[in-house]
Amino acid sequence: MLAKPLYEILPLTYLSVGSIGIISAQPIYALFSAVTVFLYGAYIYNQRSINRRTDPKRKRKKGFIPEFLYGQLPFLFILSAGLLNRLYPKDSSILFGIFLFTFGLYLLLRRSSFRQHKYPISSY
Repeated sequence: MLAKPLYEILPLTYLSVGSIGIISAQPIYALFSAVTVFLYGAYIYNQRSINRRTDPKRKRKKGFIPEFLYGQLPFLFILSAGLLNRLYPKDSSILFGIFLFTFGLYLLLRRSSFRQHKYPISSY
């Protein structure tokens, strides 16, 4: 079992290593590996986020998008922004990449407000 401080930063470490690899990888197989590490970090982060939800199940809205894809959307926006800036470094694509990155970060921050561990209040 991993120590708690190491366990808590593990998905963020995967996301960071994947992001750095996307920015700096030269061969295509290294870029593919960086994307895989990034998506694995996103998957771990999403699983922990689902476990830490505090909003009541009855208040959750059903959508058209499957739950797995819905949880991965912020990371897919951030990943597509990184790949867009990496593969097509032109003026308009950089602006579009900034928009995608900002929107993905906004979704992550908005969802994190409902995913905090709260201990139940004792009835005594």
